[in-house]
Amino acid sequence: MEISLIRHGKSQLTENDKIPSEEFKKWVQKYDFNGVFEESKYPVMTLEKVATAKVVVTSDLNRSVVSARLLNPKSKIISDPIFRETELPVNPTILFKMKLKPNTWAIILRLLWFSGYSNNCESLSGAKLRAEKAAQQLIDYANEYKSIVLVGHGFFNMLIAKQLKKSGWTGKRKVGSKHWNCTTYSR
Repeated sequence: MEISLIRHGKSQLTENDKIPSEEFKKWVQKYDFNGVFEESKYPVMTLEKVATAKVVVTSDLNRSVVSARLLNPKSKIISDPIFRETELPVNPTILFKMKLKPNTWAIILRLLWFSGYSNNCESLSGAKLRAEKAAQQLIDYANEYKSIVLVGHGFFNMLIAKQLKKSGWTGKRKVGSKHWNCTTYSR
């Protein structure tokens, strides 16, 4: 049995102007809504895993679903919000006046999130619990279909990978963070 975790493609949202923290949530909503860029070439391992998978699982976010379709338009796809990316906290009042690029906000807010700040979003401990349930769902699919793929998101794929390893699955210690990267776990 094997479970492959793939990070979605690069978002078509290219807005990179400096914004205050209160506008970051709207930027994330646009990021979630947009599709991904089609590539002229995809990693060979990623294409092989998607081609041989009996089922491709995605989150319900557009960039995940579109990525799966680009990798194999004929795949049987199961979309589920349990596989969504971990959220970022919003509106840290200390930082209201600052204007930063969205990627800089993402780094700062992710660091705050890892430090325990989860204003208006799922906490790290909540995300770990969800990852435990998501990993079990993937294991259930693997028991049924033998070979499955999740086209998901960077941080949440990382949390799922930790749960798979805890459950006795073998594979790389770290999930790759590049778009279209594929990491496979087996048992």
